[in-house]
Amino acid sequence: MTEQTRTGIEGLDSILGGGIVDNATVLISGNPGTGKSILGLQYIYNGATEFDEKGIYLSFEENAEDIAQAAESIGFEDWRELVDDDQILIYDKQELLRHNDFNATLDRLLAAFEETEYERLVLDSLTMFELFFENEQEKRTYLLKFSDILKANGLTSLLIAEQAAVFPEQDIGLENFLTDGNIYLIQTPTESGVNRYIWVAKMRKQDIETDIFPMDIDEGGITVHERAAGFSMMGGQSDSFPGE
Repeated sequence: MTEQTRTGIEGLDSILGGGIVDNATVLISGNPGTGKSILGLQYIYNGATEFDEKGIYLSFEENAEDIAQAAESIGFEDWRELVDDDQILIYDKQELLRHNDFNATLDRLLAAFEETEYERLVLDSLTMFELFFENEQEKRTYLLKFSDILKANGLTSLLIAEQAAVFPEQDIGLENFLTDGNIYLIQTPTESGVNRYIWVAKMRKQDIETDIFPMDIDEGGITVHERAAGFSMMGGQSDSFPGE
């Protein structure tokens, strides 16, 4: 039986058939504001508080204080305590961008991976990570290398990526083909705000629900509702689209 890492996010583990396959690398994509970073924070926090699994949070965009404030703003009030107790290891932009050289950064991360026992990792964001590389060939080489390193060190990882297009099939990048799974976060405007959705498009070695499901972001993070939305990535919204 394939071992899985539970996200602890209500509704999502059910869609995934229990969780994410251990040591998999999963791409989390969406437009700005869709909840990608919240999903990453929640995955790391739930690991430490619910499953006794330590997590590493890499951020090329925020400093450690910003990350802590974001976590506390969604109800993870003991985030700083978990960091102080080494249940969560933070590498923020000041650490990761110190040398402006990927090889130096990778060497430092390798040392951390090998010297500590962590099970989960979030990279926020892959978009900034890719700025290290000058061309597609170099990017592909290092993405494969980095993914292999994560797997070799027993890390089940989420790589967060900004998506320019509203709909996923319009913005498929190289990273989609180099990861074990793809999860898209989608939001559509309504008269009263936005509707939010999650789509698990691909998971290798797993039987998954490939419908699009509504989700909410509230105190405690993301909740996924296990009733498929009347929504098609190819055709836009249907007559049964929620919020109509």
